[in-house]
Amino acid sequence: MSPTLLIVDDEKHTREGLRAALEDRFDVYVAADIPGAISVLENDTIDLMVTDLRLGGEDGMQLIDRALRLPHAPICIMMTAYGSVDSAVEAMKRGAYDFVTKPINIDRLEILIQRALQSRETEKENRDLKQQVEKHFGLENLIGNSAVMQEVFDTVKQIAPTRATILIEGESGTGKELIAHAIHHLSNRNKSRFIAVHCAALSPQLLESELFGHEKGAFTGAMERRAGRFEQANGGTLFLDEIGEIDANTQVKILRALDPGLFERVGGNQTLKTDVRLIAATNKSLEKMVREGKFRDDLFYRLNVVNITMPPLREHKEDIPLLVNAFLKSFARDNGKPFREFTAEAMQAILAYDWPGNVRELRTASEHGVVMATGPRITPRDLPANVRQAVAGRTRGLLPASATQPYNLHDTGQRLIERALAESNGNITEAARKLGISRRTLHRKLKSFRESSPESVPPGVEGQ
Repeated sequence: MSPTLLIVDDEKHTREGLRAALEDRFDVYVAADIPGAISVLENDTIDLMVTDLRLGGEDGMQLIDRALRLPHAPICIMMTAYGSVDSAVEAMKRGAYDFVTKPINIDRLEILIQRALQSRETEKENRDLKQQVEKHFGLENLIGNSAVMQEVFDTVKQIAPTRATILIEGESGTGKELIAHAIHHLSNRNKSRFIAVHCAALSPQLLESELFGHEKGAFTGAMERRAGRFEQANGGTLFLDEIGEIDANTQVKILRALDPGLFERVGGNQTLKTDVRLIAATNKSLEKMVREGKFRDDLFYRLNVVNITMPPLREHKEDIPLLVNAFLKSFARDNGKPFREFTAEAMQAILAYDWPGNVRELRTASEHGVVMATGPRITPRDLPANVRQAVAGRTRGLLPASATQPYNLHDTGQRLIERALAESNGNITEAARKLGISRRTLHRKLKSFRESSPESVPPGVEGQ
């Protein structure tokens, strides 16, 4: 569709002349006064408005003010006589894109219109891209209704606006990097860069160069100066994944780069200063490594200002149906497949499996189901072989057999716990072991069920 233009001028020969000159490339509307222009703006979507500064006894500045307050505000270009340039500049201060002087040079006006429309399109693309990034990495993309995940989300919202250094601990595949992205995009640093470095993938020498940069000739292959990640992330967020893998020498340099924020490039002697927010992650216990002398205690305390522990998926299985639903929709779209739900039997298998690879493994299994399914629903045979084999003989009675029954996350988790308690004769410790969660987590879930539905808690377990 052609861009829509509105020409506003009280002189008929001017507005009709501009219409004739521009209507081959644009969908042109005309108006002779402010009421006529407002009528067009309110009833049609106008991409750009060109208006005279003087509209008989009316002021074109007022029209621009009103146009820019509309929900779909047009780009505004002011036409003015040569002696009224100051007024046109004032219009630009109030939101107009630019101005042209009379008599109008059609070629210049058309170039200006094209440039303005391109600028609007670029702004829209940048806005759409930002929304996509925020959707992918913002808090709304973190999925989970369980108590443990809600606690994580509450912590993220509380700490994101601060400058605090954060240590995220948890098993591989629990979503540590996703949490780091969410913290960045909810912070006041979100207009600056988020840079991730996976420390375990680099040798100590390469990691030092990656983090702090190097000077030309610092080592074999250093053909030119290179800025490191601390330098590139200045003003933004630096995420160091698997920080427990770094060597003692690099630990010292990271500590200095955090406080007082100083470092040197490899092979250089110039001291540089940086301002980064550091988020570190590890699947190891840094506290244990400190006790064993494998990690510096001063760096640990500097990193561990706020600690977030990501729970393994086996400790919040009630979130699995919600996660699976999101994954199935995403992978169906990505692979050009129709959206298919799991059968009750397939969901039983998913819930019974312990997921040693956590959410990452569940995500892979969901994509496997989307790709392999041929029927109207995803069945157990469409799941990865390791999932089918691991849960063979363990899924009977876990969920109702009806394939059409909707899954309620609260009820699903409650049924799992009820089954485990029944098989354990009400023994909390044994039930927690069967569920693959801690005794404390089971007590918290029982308390939640008791508060929402007191009669649902099996007798004899409240005081255990």
